[in-house]
Amino acid sequence: MSERSQQQPVSRVDVTPAAAALIHALRDTHGALMFHQSGGCCDGSAPMCYPAGEFRVGERDVWLGAVAGCPFYISGPQFEVWQHTHLTLDVTPGRGSGFSLEAPEGVRFIIRSRTFSADETAALAAAGPPPRGPQAA
Repeated sequence: MSERSQQQPVSRVDVTPAAAALIHALRDTHGALMFHQSGGCCDGSAPMCYPAGEFRVGERDVWLGAVAGCPFYISGPQFEVWQHTHLTLDVTPGRGSGFSLEAPEGVRFIIRSRTFSADETAALAAAGPPPRGPQAA
């Protein structure tokens, strides 16, 4: 077995411990959750947290993975711009101006990012494109 085949798949999205703790608290209050990252209006490109099923995932939306057990999607056009970028969901003090569930808590989710390494890029290319649409999760 080659070294590459023994490695874990490359993650496109991760979560900080602080953001994971907030997600668990929000889930205790609201039940199952999901995230959507857009590049649109309101909070610009802020990640938004919704009760599962409250946001309609489109066929062009891309499933990046799960954070703290919650599906994380990105809009198709935003994925085209950020496809070479690893995203980390974090939380920071301050209230966002959107519909995201954390807004009343006095904090907001943010994205921290870095460009994938050459090895990660090669592994992602070999794995093929991520799934699109609501059936992805």
